Amino acid sequence: MLNITKNRIDQFVKLEQFKSGQIFKEQKHYKVIRKIIWAFVIICILFLFLPWTQNIQGAGNVTTLKPNQRPQTIQTIIGGRIEKWYVNEGDFVKKGDTILFISEIKEDYLDPNLVENTGNQVKAKENAVTSYADKVKALEAQMGAIQNEKNLKFKQAQNKLKQSYLKVQSDSIDFEATKTQLKIAKTQYNRSVNLNKEGLKPMTDVEEKRMKLQETEAKIITQENKYIASKNEVLNATMELNRISAEYAEKNAKASSDKQTALSSQFDTEAQVNKLKNQYKNYQIRNGLYYITAPQDGYVNRALQSGIGETIKEGTAVVSIMPAKYDIAVETYIEPMDFPLINKGEKVRVWFDGWPTIVFSGWPGVSYGTFGGIIVAKENFISPNGKYRVLIAPDPNDKKWPEQLSIGAGTQSLALLDNVPIWFEIWRTLNGFPPNFYQPTTTENTKK
Repeated sequence: MLNITKNRIDQFVKLEQFKSGQIFKEQKHYKVIRKIIWAFVIICILFLFLPWTQNIQGAGNVTTLKPNQRPQTIQTIIGGRIEKWYVNEGDFVKKGDTILFISEIKEDYLDPNLVENTGNQVKAKENAVTSYADKVKALEAQMGAIQNEKNLKFKQAQNKLKQSYLKVQSDSIDFEATKTQLKIAKTQYNRSVNLNKEGLKPMTDVEEKRMKLQETEAKIITQENKYIASKNEVLNATMELNRISAEYAEKNAKASSDKQTALSSQFDTEAQVNKLKNQYKNYQIRNGLYYITAPQDGYVNRALQSGIGETIKEGTAVVSIMPAKYDIAVETYIEPMDFPLINKGEKVRVWFDGWPTIVFSGWPGVSYGTFGGIIVAKENFISPNGKYRVLIAPDPNDKKWPEQLSIGAGTQSLALLDNVPIWFEIWRTLNGFPPNFYQPTTTENTKK
């Protein structure tokens, strides 16, 4: 303290010669101002060492957590003409309630009895399929009868051929026996002639032997003819077998051809039946599409088409519906520089437009009107606005979000990062450095 007193400037310089020195010396209340200034400087220096929570700010709007809970438009699957509205804007509708009725405009579907006529065509074609199936069965039975008849005829011809072979053998034996008889008759005739010459036999005996020889010669010719005729019968029986095979092969081929034709007609008719059934179902489904119904419980936000008699194309949006039950969430957008610092499961503070709020970005604990949230998803593809989209769900461990919130309301968010001194945050901001990288702590419980 003594050293400080000896080093005072007024001991070396006469302050009275300066106007400012004269003013401060003459006016005692300026000493109070100096004390205030020094106190303010000391407070500012101490303030720079206070803790500051780094954060990433984003702006967005209120949305729903699940895609099927967001506002949706209902489109017409088919084109038509508006005939009747069953709802008004703001009405509550349940799943399956009729919203709009349209009539047909395409000429292919204008027939009021189209479904009934198509059903009759299906029945007629099914009867045709049955008829072709019966014809195929009849031809199969005919082919079986032809085969049985062929077997019987073939056996009969085989038996006849066998009889002809036996007859050839019998006639051959008779022919050989007749040859033997001819030799005997010639021998007896010659012997009778010789004995007649010697006077041992009378002439009548010779004549008798000559007559017997002639009868035997005539008989051998007859037996030879019978033998040749038997051979011819064998040839005829063989030819009959071949004729039977060829005849019934032709009959069987004709019946098989008719069967294949009937099968082809049956398959073609079955294909036509399936096509007609497809058309029949399509017509039935199309009749049900004239009534546009609500896909889920919700409120009719806005009628996108109006009037009666207006023609709309297929895929045209006719009405907008907001689901009755939804899990609220917030979608916010952050700068690309801050994207690597955002992690799934990180804590976020959110406040809503129109809700009383006092926010201290560096001291979230003393802010008022903010609500806790948790990051549940973030897109890895940049949005058209040049920022990244982050989805925030309510924090179950924090206070409940307001029930008065509506989808689309504006929001602001703070993603809380690391705690640093204020002087460090000022220095980081002036130099354009990103906040400190922060990973949320997670605990995992493993059970054996």
